[in-house]
Amino acid sequence: MADVKKKATRESYGEALTALAEKYPELVVLDADLAAATKTGIFKKAYPDRFFDCGIAEANMMGVAAGLAAAGKIPFASTFAMFAAGRAYEIVRNSIGYPHLNVKIGATHAGISVGEDGATHQCNEDIALMRTIPGMTVIVPSDDTEAKAAVEAAIQHEGPVYMRFGRLAAPILNDPADYKFEWGKGITMRDGKDITIVATGLMVAEAVAAAETLAAEGIDARVINIHTIKPLDEELILKAASETGRIVTVEEHSIIGGLGSAVADCVCAGCPVPVTKIGVNDEFGHSGPAVDLLKQFGLSAENITATVKKVLNK
Repeated sequence: MADVKKKATRESYGEALTALAEKYPELVVLDADLAAATKTGIFKKAYPDRFFDCGIAEANMMGVAAGLAAAGKIPFASTFAMFAAGRAYEIVRNSIGYPHLNVKIGATHAGISVGEDGATHQCNEDIALMRTIPGMTVIVPSDDTEAKAAVEAAIQHEGPVYMRFGRLAAPILNDPADYKFEWGKGITMRDGKDITIVATGLMVAEAVAAAETLAAEGIDARVINIHTIKPLDEELILKAASETGRIVTVEEHSIIGGLGSAVADCVCAGCPVPVTKIGVNDEFGHSGPAVDLLKQFGLSAENITATVKKVLNK
């Protein structure tokens, strides 16, 4: 894994919007005074007439996006996850979700890996919030390749989409030459018969690394990348549950209401097996270097490896 190239998915977001602008003339981009951080500044430079800076007024930006969608545009409303899902929640719910408008929300700087910005900006609740909005799709890409493919898939999808991007550079696991993004379909990154690790976003690379360590110790772990948390690929999850008998979920998000909860709901209803969640426990984050924080909160290959062993020893 050390030789794998890395890139933050927020950069992939800005690059994808710019690359797709000519192909999709109805595409417009909105930001809330954070274009340099969300990387929508790349789009702004190339297409200034199709970029709208709404200032530090995220709720208003969502209302503007709703209006543009109602007028036939495909707006991407961009800001930090804390502001997109947190500060603007009521507008997203009532002005975008309720009328089922074709708005795409690009939420960057999600999770503990925001690092030094601290607890106020480390949004670990956004997936839970967005999952509860009827008709909202929730996508969490794992790397550059997946993020770019997901942006185009969101453009082609009719309806509201919440896309979660990270600040920290993520290993590029998928080859753009043969990668195919399928709406609502998970990807088996590694097959295995002893246990299944289900991961999303930045944690997919950690899950793959953990599986490699486990394999060296004679433990055959299956790894599934769930890039679309809603709608969830229930068929793939239930197949893994029936074939491996145990599941560990890993996410850079609260263990309440995110990937782990979605998987547990699915398994409980369709094929009851033990599900162990790795994520941010019922607590706030704090300021610190991103990589150190991820390890401190158990969001690492080492902790995944240790947790899998504990589950198998029960």
